[in-house]
Formats: sequence, structure tokens, C-alpha cells
Amino acid sequence: MPTDAVGHQLFVRHLRSWLPAALRRARRATVALGYDGSDPRPAEEALRVAGEHAVRLRGCRITVLVLADGTADLPTRLGAVEAGLPPEVAVHLMPGPPSRLPVALRAAGAAGAPVLSYLDAADTVDPVALFAAAAGRHAEALVLAGAGTPLRPALADAGFPLCTEVELADAGRRIGFGTGSDRSLEAMKDNLWAAGLRYLDPHGVPLSPAPEMDPEPLGRALLAELAHGPSTVTELRRYAVTATAYRAVDASRALTALLDEGLVTRDPEHGRLGGDVLVTAVR
Repeated sequence: MPTDAVGHQLFVRHLRSWLPAALRRARRATVALGYDGSDPRPAEEALRVAGEHAVRLRGCRITVLVLADGTADLPTRLGAVEAGLPPEVAVHLMPGPPSRLPVALRAAGAAGAPVLSYLDAADTVDPVALFAAAAGRHAEALVLAGAGTPLRPALADAGFPLCTEVELADAGRRIGFGTGSDRSLEAMKDNLWAAGLRYLDPHGVPLSPAPEMDPEPLGRALLAELAHGPSTVTELRRYAVTATAYRAVDASRALTALLDEGLVTRDPEHGRLGGDVLVTAVR
């Protein structure tokens, strides 16, 4: 996947799995995009995905909100897609920066509904937009920013219970994701790895995702985390997903390697390396 398309392709891929789950909860959902509007593809593809699901899930209501500056060509492009959408999909195109997201969500009637946001923050991230994105019921947000912009603390401050960020090794960009669902968090990290790009590992070294990863860099990160005290496998898997570029499955492999090397112990000593198993670093 080209680096200039990675953000919106990740968003569209996640939207395909997020929409049916959101509509099972509430029968209505809001998809919000806030970016400069120079590339119509994120909005066009979001509309198409919304239309596909609306056809299959009759009686639902999907609102697609596009908040974009520089929209000279965008209304025409989106209008062509909107003409083929079922009546269950409502489209709102509004000019303005991401800071207008609270007003745009209120105008679109998003209160009380699940909200998935896509925010391309360029060099900085707008806290007003993040707080608005986090306010939705079962809210999730995918955020793009410059490599020097910390996204995980910003997402946490906005109110997302679970947050992660990865830095693209070759593009000077950072991707952040906020959610309240472990399942969504792990799915997003899996999608990132499937994109075929290089990221930076916990030590700033370029990481090329592969089916069989080298467990040593993540193992060192897990040992550093265990220096604060014993943790369960569930906690360490979540740490890997939120605080590093790795996936939950990589944490299990790294823990197995640490056990084989005698660098950690587990309680109970035998059985599956499951979520409640307590792992302790060997001093």
C-alpha cells in the first residue's frame, strides 16, 4: 500500500468491520471525516461502504459527515456517489477545519449513536476535534499526523480508554487509533501489519512486519515493562498493542521466547499461556 494512501485505506478497511457491529448496537451510526479535502477518495469510499451496508441492513440509518477545507471539487465528486446511495444513508458536507467537528456532529444528529472518525491532522492534532470524536457512544477514531506529533497521549486525554500509535519509518507520518474495545484495537493493529509498510519498533529501529517476527525487540520492551512488577499475559498483550508497533500475537511469541531463555517465570508453571497467567521478570 503506498504511504500516501495508507491512512484512508486503513480507515475504509476498519469501517467495513465497524459499521455492522455499530448498527447491531444502535441501528444508526455516524461516520465523520475531517481533513483538507484535497483527495476525494476517503470520503467517496466511505460513502460506498455505507451504501453497501445500508442495502444489507434495512431499517438502519447511517450518517456520513465530511468536514473538509478546499472543497472545490469535492461536492461534485461526492454528489455523484450520493446519487446512487439508498435512502438509509444521509450525507453532510461541511466546509471548515477539524475544530468544527463538535458543531458538525451536533448538526448531523450524532448524539447517542456510535461514531467512527477519520482525522488527518497534518502537522498538529486539534484537541477540540479529538474530544468531539471521543464523545460518541462506542466512539473510535483513526488519526494521522506528522511524525513528531504524539498521538497516543492526545487520544487518551480526549477520553479514549484504549489508544495506540505507530510511526511510519519511511513517510514522516504517525498513525493513532483510539477506541474502547480490545477487539477493535487488535483488529486495527492487524490491519496496519497487513498494509506492508515499515514501522519503528520500541527502540526506534525500522520494523518490517512479517509472518514470523523477531521476538527479541519486543521481548526487551516487555522486560522493561515487567521491571515495574508482575503482569498477566492479558496486560502484556495489551501493552504490546497500545505502547509498541507490535500485535497481541507477537506478545505471546515474545513471552514464549523469554520463558525459554529463563528471563521470566510464570504462575501457574504449566498449561496454556493464557490471559490470567502471571508473568514475573527474573531478577
